[in-house]
Amino acid sequence: MHQMTLAEIARGLADKKFSSEELTKTLLARIAQLDPQLNSFITLTEDLALEQAKAADARRANGETGALLGAPIGHKDLFCTLGVRTSCGSKMLDNFKAPYDATVVSKLAAAGAVSLGKTNMDEFAMGSANESSYYGAVKNPWNLEHVPGGSSGGSAAAVAARLLPAATGTDTGGSIRQPAALTNLTGLKPTYGRVSRWGMIAYASSLDQGGPLARTAEDCAILLQGMAGFDPQDSTSIDEPVPDFSANLNTSLQGLRIGVPKEFFSEGLDPRIAELVHTSIKELEKLGAVIKPISLPNMQHAIPAYYVIAPAEASSNLSRFDGVRFGHRCEDPKDLTDLYKRSRAEGFGPEVQRRILVGAYALSAGYYDAYYLQAQKIRRLIKNDFMAAFHEVDIILGPTTPNPAWKIGAKNSDPVSAYLEDVYTITANLAGLPGLSMPAGFVDGLPVGVQLLAPYFQEGRLLNVAHQYQLNTDWHTRSPAGF
Repeated sequence: MHQMTLAEIARGLADKKFSSEELTKTLLARIAQLDPQLNSFITLTEDLALEQAKAADARRANGETGALLGAPIGHKDLFCTLGVRTSCGSKMLDNFKAPYDATVVSKLAAAGAVSLGKTNMDEFAMGSANESSYYGAVKNPWNLEHVPGGSSGGSAAAVAARLLPAATGTDTGGSIRQPAALTNLTGLKPTYGRVSRWGMIAYASSLDQGGPLARTAEDCAILLQGMAGFDPQDSTSIDEPVPDFSANLNTSLQGLRIGVPKEFFSEGLDPRIAELVHTSIKELEKLGAVIKPISLPNMQHAIPAYYVIAPAEASSNLSRFDGVRFGHRCEDPKDLTDLYKRSRAEGFGPEVQRRILVGAYALSAGYYDAYYLQAQKIRRLIKNDFMAAFHEVDIILGPTTPNPAWKIGAKNSDPVSAYLEDVYTITANLAGLPGLSMPAGFVDGLPVGVQLLAPYFQEGRLLNVAHQYQLNTDWHTRSPAGF
């Protein structure tokens, strides 16, 4: 049963081939057996999962249907879950049990999804490798010596290893798409505001967006359907109708205009990945797509702009973790200042501290105009580049990452080299656009992804292109040895 996709699980449950309770028990046993190799979970919720599975079976027995009714999933451990530890991968929140459900959690629970647990992640979603977690690094099931990508690496590793059919993730600068590429999954970052951020512990509020990780575009459509929608509790949620994301999966790609930016093929891209991207382009041409070269001239400024804006917002968001109201508190503080200093120094890891310091500097008096304001101006230029490009093309295609997964620890002494792995993904976050990564081949036995970007609220178009591509290729069907 563990090899089934979400769509296959939905059909199996509808045809009464197995129950949600049977499936849940099978996957929980599989997690207990295999996850010690991967470290993809922080918290397992066996009792809750079995309770939800029994409830889903009862709803189906009463005639209720639904693609997610009885389907097992996992949640990245920054979605608040009532009564369950929600740690954000940090010592700071190791003892925090959320007093409420995030909107994403409650929406998926209402749809009947069964939550098996909370997945490991880079601390406060800061990282591209899933090595900064307080609970230890997550391993890539394709090669246990390599990273799975981050910050949603726990969700990605669990789905890739067939411990789960799908999981939630969040994407601030590529944290769904990059681990999807490095573990042979399909991952979708929706338009900013499409999925509620209420109850999602913030890293950078203007960039964070929740989305699905699964093996196929069809499964991402199913999970996104349960996650998306306007939320009056979230001031950044957009009141836009939610379409049926599965409705147009089988639409022909005849005449679809695909733009390929020349900037995506500059120095720094592994030539073997470039070759696989060009192979994917040829496959889409066979399906009727028209390829057009385009330019995104301000892409070169994306990384410096992102690494000013994101840390600046992080320094503001993480100021609430002070050892006073909740989270880690130091032992025997001498006074309030000592409480603040030691609680934060003990609770936050090195990467989080690094970004808080950078962000606080960028926002400080005398530097705000020189750094933060300039970064926001660059952000607008990047958005304008995309808007101009989408007058000429329907979607944009390129590599998801410049390199395949690297060895655990290989970039620890040079954080900037890890930041550069986000070069192709962060532009979508700066502009608020939807983006999808889909499997496109292997380099040295490690998966490689191709990224698709679309205009605002065109997630359905991305899913359509990825689904048609997956009907004609088999990369997404391959699974890691031993799992």
